[in-house]
Amino acid sequence: MVKVEPFVVDGQRMVSIRQINNLPQHQKEAIYRTLIPPEALLRFGIPFSLTDPQGNSLWTCICERGTSSVTLALRHRADAEDPVLYLELAETLHNQLEVLFFAINDPESERYNVDRTPDGRPTNFGLDGRNIPEEVRAMEAGLAPGQVRQGARLTRRLIPRFEEFVARLGYDRFQAQPLFYHAAILFERCGFAYTMGQGKMEWIHQEFQRNGLLHRRLDGSTPFRQPGMEATVRGRSWAIYDGILGEPFAGVRMYKRIGIFAGVCTFPDAVW
Repeated sequence: MVKVEPFVVDGQRMVSIRQINNLPQHQKEAIYRTLIPPEALLRFGIPFSLTDPQGNSLWTCICERGTSSVTLALRHRADAEDPVLYLELAETLHNQLEVLFFAINDPESERYNVDRTPDGRPTNFGLDGRNIPEEVRAMEAGLAPGQVRQGARLTRRLIPRFEEFVARLGYDRFQAQPLFYHAAILFERCGFAYTMGQGKMEWIHQEFQRNGLLHRRLDGSTPFRQPGMEATVRGRSWAIYDGILGEPFAGVRMYKRIGIFAGVCTFPDAVW
């Protein structure tokens, strides 16, 4: 494991999120601030104090006493609709740390309302409805499913922050559940391995090859099933999001060992 200094508060070593959450607010916030990449502050002009000149806080830290989860959101402006960084982290029943969800946005880029149906209801990543016109706009702008704005290209900066945080709690790995095909490929590129679902990912790659099942289903029947979409990570992900598998993208779980690059690749020579 990578050698790091443990989190120690008042002489006591922190070994869990629940333990951190039971600390006074200022102490637990100081620990959770270590998850924020300095590059995010520099890129978007966010003061190190995480407050704007008017004294408004630019970050939210939900870490209730007695719980085993934390939610962080960092904004470049107090009134910004979407955060630069959003992170949900929790301990599982099996005493593992898991990244439940994270998003990194460029808040100054155009917004695509793929997270809301045309009448304003949440889509829940397409499970409770879709906004097809906005999805088409987002796809044509180069976004992947689930993205409301262009990414800030800070994932490779954020993953080492996770690793250091996890190591300081005494763990040797953490888990993540990719919600989309492209997220799984991104995690592969960051050194993750599969707890479950690698066979499914390899099957997807195989069936997107010429004359494969998924390749044949790229029949132009929807904007997200156009011939040629098998050639890119984003294209495949949009087709899968559109239901080309015949079921939602699920059953894929991954993990990252601290300081170790797994070298797993289920889409060789992929173009994003």
